[in-house]
Amino acid sequence: MKNTSLILSIISLVAVVVFGILSLTKGGKSTEAQVEGEAVETAATKGDIVYVDLDRILMEYDMANDLRSVVETKVQNIQAEVNRRGKKLENDVVDFQNKIDKGLLTRTNAEVQSQKLQQQEIEFNNYAAQKQQEINEENIVMMNQLGDAIQTYLTKYNEEKQYAMILTNSGGAPVITADAALDITDDVLAGLNEEYIKSKNNK
Repeated sequence: MKNTSLILSIISLVAVVVFGILSLTKGGKSTEAQVEGEAVETAATKGDIVYVDLDRILMEYDMANDLRSVVETKVQNIQAEVNRRGKKLENDVVDFQNKIDKGLLTRTNAEVQSQKLQQQEIEFNNYAAQKQQEINEENIVMMNQLGDAIQTYLTKYNEEKQYAMILTNSGGAPVITADAALDITDDVLAGLNEEYIKSKNNK
């Protein structure tokens, strides 16, 4: 359906609310992370208020990409079936109109077929709305799974780092400007992906 990409965008913004501002406590100092083969140093230290770029995490976190791929496949299948049914209904309406224009139906038959088409349209609209709800639910579940995985990891991560607070930044909010040394996204991404790969291998 045409609104699907808009819905996906809206749902992704819900992640900001899902993740919120994570106020975490406990230990750590400057760290090094391995991101795509390159050592990245995080200069933030214990007690700092740091932040992660949520948009980057949602794009580069392997779990996010895997879940998004699964959801996109489901959405494509749903769209294909809705489009198929919609096209059939459209063809039935065109065929009915042609028969009317050519005088091939009695008034009684025309009324019966018109009512049948109206019922088919109602059923199609209900079906399309139901499938739209399924798409919404798939996206919400995906974002909840990602939100839970990220928050769980950050809680454990901060037990070592002991930052005063970890903020999630998306689209320049709430962090409008900050020292780049307080951006711990690379370190967090490396840890998230490493943990996710281990969990996949264990399964």
